Amino acid sequence: MSIEVLSKTAVGGSSGGSLLRLRHESTSTSTPMTFALFLPSSHALAPNLPALFWLSGLTCDDTNFSTKASAAFGAAEREGIALVIPDTSPRGDDVANDDNYDLGQGAGFYVNATQEPWAKHYQMYAYVTEELPALVEKEYGIAADVKSVCGHSMGGHGALTLAFRDPKAWASVSAFAPICNPTACPWGTKAFTSYLGSVDAGSDHDATLLLKSKGPFAEYDDILIDQGLADNFLEGQLLPEKLEAAAAEVGQKVTIRRHENYDHSYYFISTFIEDHVAFHAKRLRTAQGNKRKAEAEAISTDAFADTAGMPIQCKAMVARAPKQPLTCETITVDPPKAGEVRVKVIANALCHTDIYTLDGYDPEGLFPCILGHEAGCIVESCGEGVTSVAPGDHVIPCYTPQCCEASCIFCQSPKTNLCPAIRSTQGQGVMPDGTKRFHDKDGNDIYHFMGCSTMSEYTVLAEISCAKISTDMPLDKACLFGCGVSTGLGAVWNTCKVEVNSSVAVFGLGAVGLAVIQGAKMAGASRIIAVDVNPGKFEAARQLGATDCVDSSKLDKPVQQRIVGMTTWGVDYTFDCTGITEVMRAALECAHRGWGTSCVIGVAASGHEISTRPFQLVTGRVWKGTAFGGFKSRRDVPMLVEKNLKGELPIDHFITHTFDGVDKTNGAIDALHGGSCLRAVVKY
Repeated sequence: MSIEVLSKTAVGGSSGGSLLRLRHESTSTSTPMTFALFLPSSHALAPNLPALFWLSGLTCDDTNFSTKASAAFGAAEREGIALVIPDTSPRGDDVANDDNYDLGQGAGFYVNATQEPWAKHYQMYAYVTEELPALVEKEYGIAADVKSVCGHSMGGHGALTLAFRDPKAWASVSAFAPICNPTACPWGTKAFTSYLGSVDAGSDHDATLLLKSKGPFAEYDDILIDQGLADNFLEGQLLPEKLEAAAAEVGQKVTIRRHENYDHSYYFISTFIEDHVAFHAKRLRTAQGNKRKAEAEAISTDAFADTAGMPIQCKAMVARAPKQPLTCETITVDPPKAGEVRVKVIANALCHTDIYTLDGYDPEGLFPCILGHEAGCIVESCGEGVTSVAPGDHVIPCYTPQCCEASCIFCQSPKTNLCPAIRSTQGQGVMPDGTKRFHDKDGNDIYHFMGCSTMSEYTVLAEISCAKISTDMPLDKACLFGCGVSTGLGAVWNTCKVEVNSSVAVFGLGAVGLAVIQGAKMAGASRIIAVDVNPGKFEAARQLGATDCVDSSKLDKPVQQRIVGMTTWGVDYTFDCTGITEVMRAALECAHRGWGTSCVIGVAASGHEISTRPFQLVTGRVWKGTAFGGFKSRRDVPMLVEKNLKGELPIDHFITHTFDGVDKTNGAIDALHGGSCLRAVVKY
């Protein structure tokens, strides 16, 4: 099916996405149909995006929303979702019409007409629910099975009825001034009589009646409706009180926000549209996660029984040499030996540490190797003596193991998480027994990386590196707890133990730095100064709790002097998340005289050393570092997962790019180099 691009406009901010106006020949309406499609900037690297469908009201086409509610595009850009904006009816000289605004072209009412002269072309229900989702999925990769719906007036009626007729097809629903009970209002009775033959025939397209007969809908934890109290159509046409009464009757949660002095216009919509985009984005992410979880659960442990004890051939991204692109190869993964676990990798998040090694800066970097250490996995088989996990369990590989042995003074001490049980072999790129489990097509060995090597569809781990987590956690989100996010949070909570009302400065606003900000906010810090040379990162920092943002590249003095000047004596805690030794010094030197603590998180390139005047330490400052945020991996990572599942620790905002297939890992690397990527998750 060919699509004609009528226009393409940059919208959604200075680094935002694109608004396309498109035309195609519709098989539903047997006419050309025009619609608008907003694609956020993340679509270029991760096209499988969820979408919010916007249904417009009487007399409108796709341009009304695009020109009068443009705040939606900035919100959708921030949330990383697409917007699909169809027309309100078929159009054309040979398409039936009416002289009145509330029937015919511009007033399709989102039904499939059965009466002449409307039946030939007015098939808007089929167009919006079937044809258009399939079209944007095929042509633009938009996820047709992860979508939500919102609309205004007639479009609000459409949104509610589409969602109520098929709640499994729509992740969430909201509306502005919807026609809530159309069989009982003039607009609805006219439309249903004309298009369907009778008012009664419209009962299946009446939100109030559908809610009474089919509700409550377990799929919808809430339904958001905004209504202006100065709306000329409130009495007699919209009837929100009817829907509200039906919701109370069946026990369906519906939030109707009533606003003084707002009418039926697009000014009303533009005021509150960002709330609706955020409402849907949250639920779309949940729907995506549930989809991934279901896919993971569909992987039968019975199938694992066929491969247990046998070598497995699979795809992996192999780093053959530093500063070279990874190559997608078919490798052989040996069965696990004693104390080892073989896992199927479901998703892997790219971390800067992987790039650090690939670029040749890691003195322990060995080639050829399989990189990757932030992953969500399912246990395929276990070696002799493994007791803490079993086939089918969900695990997060942890590069910092936890042996839990009574003889391990590190595991038994509350002061550290640095278990050395397999540190020496891990640094040599081999398993604890000194051998390798990966082989290329010629039978040559391939080195392991950080005890994880998760850029492979299967990998082998030491049992003591496996954190068993709840199967309720989608593995494409769980992977974030394998390194960066945990490290940032733990630096605040464990290493520095930031107190309520503390002041904090964070240098470097990648995923780790933003996790530090989030952790500091959760710990009760009252002032959080975010420092970076890219001001494009400041908005995300503010959303997570930063109170001040400093672009250190624009200063006429050292940044530490600027921060001391902002605070008189410096801040209580500083965190370097850059790996740049000069920044580490700046972070220390703006820590509070007498008691300030500075924490080094970023990993510096090989051979680099830190320095400062001893006087900085003599005057009470403390310089310390952290690895994996001080978390004891097998004990604490499951706790972080549980906090996320309870809604206490959101992490979705770290995922800015997604890719499908291990062979797309080089695309994730390009995204990370692009500057706007926090975490690129590759789903295998």
